[in-house]
Amino acid sequence: MSPTRINRRGLLAHLREQFQIDWFGAHGLPHWARVRVNGLQVASATGANRHVVELFAFFHDSRRRNEHTDDGHGERGAELAWRLRGRFFEASDDEMQLLEFACIRHSDGYRKADPTVMSCWDADRLDLGRVGIQPDPRYLCTEFARQPETIAQAHRRALSWANRFFT
Repeated sequence: MSPTRINRRGLLAHLREQFQIDWFGAHGLPHWARVRVNGLQVASATGANRHVVELFAFFHDSRRRNEHTDDGHGERGAELAWRLRGRFFEASDDEMQLLEFACIRHSDGYRKADPTVMSCWDADRLDLGRVGIQPDPRYLCTEFARQPETIAQAHRRALSWANRFFT
């Protein structure tokens, strides 16, 4: 496996086995897929490490225990990533440290960090439409994510999913 390769099929199968909430819920697989799309778009504009951004999409909510307030879920997701490194994906120590920080702090509202970490956070925040919240540019980290068209596109994507499940 090269340093930027992920065994997505194996990783997702493993994550599904240990996932404690609804796989198709607000913090499950559809959310991760949209965070991945959002993140790769943001990373293209910011020069962020795309590998870390993609790993963030899979791990940031992977250890949630509920759909509401769940202190520590980001830290648990980061710990899982460390355990699975070398089994389902490769990443350097520097990449893992970025991933760990992004996961642990993604729910804290921070707006300043390494460009890769900010791209991760924006990817998640751009998907707030899944729970009926329009992303607010004041809470986004990168100039690209704050652009009205970026927000509108991500919001349409989130609402499209939400409409399938809630209408």
